[in-house]
Amino acid sequence: MPGCPVTEPRIEGLRIAGERIGAQSGGDRAIAVAHPFSGAVVGYVPKATLAQVRRAYQVAHGYRATLSRYERAGILNRAAQAVRERTDEIAGLITAEAGLCLKDSRYEAGRVADVLMFGAQEVLKDDGQSFSCDITPHGRRRRVFTQRDPLLGVITAITPFNHPMNQVAHKIVPSIATNNRMVLKPSEKVPLSAFLLADILYEAGLPPEMLAVITGDPREIADEMITNPSVDLVTFTGGVAIGKAIAARAGYRRLVLELGGNDPLIVMEDADLDEASLLAVQGSYKNSGQRCTAVKRLLVHRSVAARFTERVVDRTREWRFGDPADPQVDMGTVIDEQAARLFEARVDEAIAQGARLLTGHRREGALYAPTVIDGVDPKMTVVREETFGPVSPIIVFDDLDHAIRIANGTAYGLSSAVCTQRLDYITRLVNELHVGTVNVREVPGYRLELTPFGGIKDSGLGYKEGVQEAIKSFTNLKTFSLPWA
Repeated sequence: MPGCPVTEPRIEGLRIAGERIGAQSGGDRAIAVAHPFSGAVVGYVPKATLAQVRRAYQVAHGYRATLSRYERAGILNRAAQAVRERTDEIAGLITAEAGLCLKDSRYEAGRVADVLMFGAQEVLKDDGQSFSCDITPHGRRRRVFTQRDPLLGVITAITPFNHPMNQVAHKIVPSIATNNRMVLKPSEKVPLSAFLLADILYEAGLPPEMLAVITGDPREIADEMITNPSVDLVTFTGGVAIGKAIAARAGYRRLVLELGGNDPLIVMEDADLDEASLLAVQGSYKNSGQRCTAVKRLLVHRSVAARFTERVVDRTREWRFGDPADPQVDMGTVIDEQAARLFEARVDEAIAQGARLLTGHRREGALYAPTVIDGVDPKMTVVREETFGPVSPIIVFDDLDHAIRIANGTAYGLSSAVCTQRLDYITRLVNELHVGTVNVREVPGYRLELTPFGGIKDSGLGYKEGVQEAIKSFTNLKTFSLPWA
């Protein structure tokens, strides 16, 4: 199978209470998973029925996990070790179903292991607080304590196609860490990595009732996953339109929504241009540009725009792209040809409106060359909307006030980055950018799997992901008091 590390299609079944249900190849109730580069089928997963989805929630709701902190940490640590030992297998599978190059897929496997490791560490921490009550004239000689309890109902998790296993890990791990039960639906475009991670966790000792993995047509099953009476929390990562539809449909339920971004890299006049240009291409093209925190807009001070642009073009031309199974390649495909055609159309539109093509803008199927354009106006679709691919649009600004207006002039508010040596610039940008993250002399996407992550405006409701913050979202805080002298 040219260009595909998986030689035989995987045939997967739903994971419900330890059973594999509906595994088959072909037929009306099967979904074929195709390799974006070669078009070859790399696996089949079931198209779940409503009855199967309802059974998954029934099983999960009827189970109460009683794993100790030690037991939960052990499961997560064993899974982390398994992921590290199986990096080549995991990377090959991610590359096969998502078209990401092996360099990116191997890096993702490492991130998954980190999520599991951090989850195990957080489990072992005492997350309670205590408050002395005799600290006012009206107080009593008592002490108030807090503890975090699992949700009474089930968590629904819905993940997108980019980062096929790491997005899943960020949902599953906090659920396990808090003794919750989860029903997960990965993207039907990249479900195989989710099944593999679930199997690794079961092998590490996870009770199967704590995690069900469902695949199917969202038009058939998504509404049930949002409105099932057993659901207490819906955690979703994906597009704005779907996220807002979930919010409108969910009713009286907790929501954690991570809905993408339009992240700027701001290059000030005092920036180290070699460093800034390296961050620009890494931020734009890693993971084929398919990250909510990828660099989507390059905002450059007019006095350094020509020199910066020249460096970005040179580095972009050095970025190797092609067959994602080639270990020397820096970038594989985007998720499918439809996505590549969208990027192609947006760049065509920008050029027609006055932007200048500097390099790239070649498409073959789902393969789209890293592309640089300048002369970009903030009103152009390529930068007004989230362009979820390897495109580097350069926008020139005159001063810091102008840069802040452009950066904030979008519906999104996820992340950002700035290249400067000046503390006064940094202070203003941290305080005035309407985003969830500001990274100085780093790509917008930099974070640890542990640290808080999320955005505002159309990037989300302000609730954070990241292992530590997700644990808070996935629990109910309970207080109790005792006599104390």
